[in-house]
Amino acid sequence: MTSYTDFGRKYPVGIQTFSRLRNEGYVYIDKTDLMWRMAHVSPYIFLSRPRRFGKSLLTTTLCSFFEGRRDLFEGLKVMELEKEWTRYPVLHIDVSMAKGKNDVEGLQRALLLQLDPYTEKYGQKSAESTPGEVFSGLIRRAYELTGHQVVVLIDEYDAPLLEVLHEEEQLPGYRRVMQEFYQCLKANEAMIRFCFITGITKFSQLSIFSTLNNITNISLDPEFAAICGITGEEIDAQMRPDVERLAERYKCTPEVMREKLRSTYDGYHFSEESPDIYNPFSLMKAFNQRQLSNFWFESGTPSYLIQQMRHFRTDITKLDDLQVPLSAFDQPTENMMDALPLLYQSGYLTIKDYDFMSQIYSLGIPNKEVRVGFTEGLLPSVTGMRGSDVQTGFALRFWRALLADDTDLALRELQAYLESLPYVEGFKKKLEEVSTAEGFYEWSFYLIFSMLNVYVQTQVKCARGRADMVVYMPDTIYVMELKINGTAQDALDQINSKGYALRYATDGRRIVKVGMGFSIEKRAMTEYLILDEE
Repeated sequence: MTSYTDFGRKYPVGIQTFSRLRNEGYVYIDKTDLMWRMAHVSPYIFLSRPRRFGKSLLTTTLCSFFEGRRDLFEGLKVMELEKEWTRYPVLHIDVSMAKGKNDVEGLQRALLLQLDPYTEKYGQKSAESTPGEVFSGLIRRAYELTGHQVVVLIDEYDAPLLEVLHEEEQLPGYRRVMQEFYQCLKANEAMIRFCFITGITKFSQLSIFSTLNNITNISLDPEFAAICGITGEEIDAQMRPDVERLAERYKCTPEVMREKLRSTYDGYHFSEESPDIYNPFSLMKAFNQRQLSNFWFESGTPSYLIQQMRHFRTDITKLDDLQVPLSAFDQPTENMMDALPLLYQSGYLTIKDYDFMSQIYSLGIPNKEVRVGFTEGLLPSVTGMRGSDVQTGFALRFWRALLADDTDLALRELQAYLESLPYVEGFKKKLEEVSTAEGFYEWSFYLIFSMLNVYVQTQVKCARGRADMVVYMPDTIYVMELKINGTAQDALDQINSKGYALRYATDGRRIVKVGMGFSIEKRAMTEYLILDEE
């Protein structure tokens, strides 16, 4: 495979340090104008973004800026805005380094280790023993020794808490440690020039930040929606050669490749007026490796998220079209009544639309990468089968049959697949969780189609009832009805009598009605009937 050096472009995959990125000539999408404006909005800023979205790079960019390293910013937008370039003392703490500890004492030791470089520089008093006491002392001494207010940068503030979010015994102790650690930010307010905190989740100020009630949350601010990630305009203006090079590899036009990149990595919106945002990690890795893949999921398994979805019994079939007020997905994490806030904050759902009249947000899955990767993580817990096995086996055959307009072959492949599902431990409990046996199969179908990046809706309302499932293909709409311990003819009759397909009559796509009969005893689809409206 040709390396990036042969192309003369170096992509910052895994590089989160701004100074290294600039000194070693890596591709950099200039966000310094937004960084400068953010640094002048409020002395205390909180920004939530999903993992691998450039929070750490933004934090190290702020570090270089407040250290007065003007040479690193030559040719960037901030040069037209900043005139003073004052050198401030900077305390940069990466709390993600405190993950993976077994107890409260281990967490405290990890936080103290993060402060070690600064105690060597500014000293430590013998009376200071806890992480919060040492942190507070460092702020005071840095201010006194330099004569300048201190800049505090805290990256991934919630990393240790996310690991124990579902563990009731450990979470209170971890919360107390982090609360004590952050208390000094308010107590030393007069000595702090700027404090920037990043994370994935939004923990309430009362339990984590205690008295820190003057923090400005810009996570949903339209002005800063593009401060992390890469916009479509930035790709067109600064990465056109990269798109063309990838198009050559896939033997397609740059326009076709641009659309492939959009459907795979685009689709994030972080406010009601946000531009389309691409996942920067995945996009850079695609250019670096010259291939399209689910890089975001390959870089980490969202185990804590799957656990929370199980805990709240999340209906996975509803994730593509959620109509909610702001309060539903911007709740403090520890006050969650369902998994929706965590799904949004973690990047598995994003804002798709906003109705200014009703002030209702539409949330959905951002793109193909998230849909397929998310499905692969969920499939084992629902069906007992690995997503990779489904994707390379059944799903591939099913997809080819659909592309060939052979609905009968596709359904025979589906029937064979359902019969091969293992008897998952706790199967009866799974049926209880989704209320009905139909619900279980709807879940399974939803995951199967999602593995193919096919848009599917369940329980689709119409004037006279609800269709169990509607599958949207580029040229065909499949209206499906499931009958548990019933016949395929009964299911097809219901589609016709209730008029489930009428709403799609003017769509222009071919309409295919599918009735399916299932047996609980056999745990399989026993028969099916197809009515093609072409």
